[in-house]
Amino acid sequence: MLVPARIFASQKMLGKIFRDKSLEQLINVATLPGIQGQALAMPDVHEGYGFPIGGVAATEYPDGVISPGGIGYDINCGVRLLKSELVVRDLEHHQGLLSKTLFENIPSGVGRGGRLKLDDKKLNEILSNGASRIIEEDFGEKKDTRFLESGGVLKNADPTKVSQQAKDRGRDQLGTLGAGNHFVEVDVVDELYDVEIAKVFGLSENQVVILIHTGSRGLGHQVATDYIRLMLSKLSAYKISLPDRELACSPFSSKEGQDYFNAMAAAANFAWANRQLITFEVRKSFEQMFGTKTKLSILYDVAHNIAKVEEHEIDGKIKKVIVHRKGATRAFGPNHPDLVEEYKKTGQPVIIPGSMGTASYVLVGTDEAMNISFGSTCHGAGRRMSRHAAKKEIQGKKLKAELEKEGIFIQAGSIRGLAEEAPVAYKDINDVIDVVHQAGIAKKVAKLRPVVVVKG
Repeated sequence: MLVPARIFASQKMLGKIFRDKSLEQLINVATLPGIQGQALAMPDVHEGYGFPIGGVAATEYPDGVISPGGIGYDINCGVRLLKSELVVRDLEHHQGLLSKTLFENIPSGVGRGGRLKLDDKKLNEILSNGASRIIEEDFGEKKDTRFLESGGVLKNADPTKVSQQAKDRGRDQLGTLGAGNHFVEVDVVDELYDVEIAKVFGLSENQVVILIHTGSRGLGHQVATDYIRLMLSKLSAYKISLPDRELACSPFSSKEGQDYFNAMAAAANFAWANRQLITFEVRKSFEQMFGTKTKLSILYDVAHNIAKVEEHEIDGKIKKVIVHRKGATRAFGPNHPDLVEEYKKTGQPVIIPGSMGTASYVLVGTDEAMNISFGSTCHGAGRRMSRHAAKKEIQGKKLKAELEKEGIFIQAGSIRGLAEEAPVAYKDINDVIDVVHQAGIAKKVAKLRPVVVVKG
């Protein structure tokens, strides 16, 4: 190991974390060429491809490595929160119809295409310009990008570094949820922990809000596949020896490293455009249900799987590093120069979804996160059971009926897929949030309760 490995967890969680390979993977990450500070695991950590999901690592700029396994296959999988002017009583007797309306308007599941079929010119423009390009087509408001991490665009994106196969996989997938743990969820603000910050964020008790969780679909997956294969073939040329080939990487300053970084940025831009088009469909669905006076505005949009060049204090010195966040959320504290004026005094909103039957949370970024976790925190509950095991143990139909008894209306492309994402397949989100709150790497602002879920 070149640096220590650090885990944010409670004693209660450690037993479960030891059951899979996530700690072994974290130790492997600590051997990567150029790694700085510490290799970090968040309390939602679980086994992933090479890197653990819930992992954070920073490598030296510009000659440390960049590793696609440290970003993940679903590049810029992330979550967006929309605020409504409705309160819980406005949903009474409408939840069933609202779930059906959202399900009809938002394509979900494997193989479902979106409303757009992009030609090469328009696809390349989206890969270069992200959410703002799709807003130019009237799928949003100009001010929307103000409340997206990085403004919804990474400017180093280069569509020429994205393979034709990747482009063909994403060509008809813009505005689609996909499958797995992706969802649109209508929630109610159930509890406020910090009233002052909640006021700045525009959140109040009983308010109806909407979460959108999805990423770069097949396009991002193919970018990762292409560059993992390429970097594996170049390991000996760069004299890189790895404990696990799933950590395939190249020096950031090399041609392969730069090409991947620019292709990854293009896929990240596709993901922001994807969530923007789904935002349009959610707004349309609410307008159909509640009329044109119902406005939905964006609180924030955060990336879970991404690499960025940032400056952090390491061993008492400010250093430029390549921060890999895989299943982790940026949590910049107050006065960070990258934050918009509205969140300058508070720190950025941090949105942490739970599973479909449990709470989700809004937190706020902190100075402590800047000091000890490269401005990062957890991204969700984290799996405790594999999808295969969940399908063996849980019946989708029974689960759907049980959740509806609890007042959570579900629509899903696949009942078997619903079983994979059962709440019991995940860790307790309350425990995960308590760990990051107590560690100070994000602070609780509000707790959300699900009432309608559309699963991919």
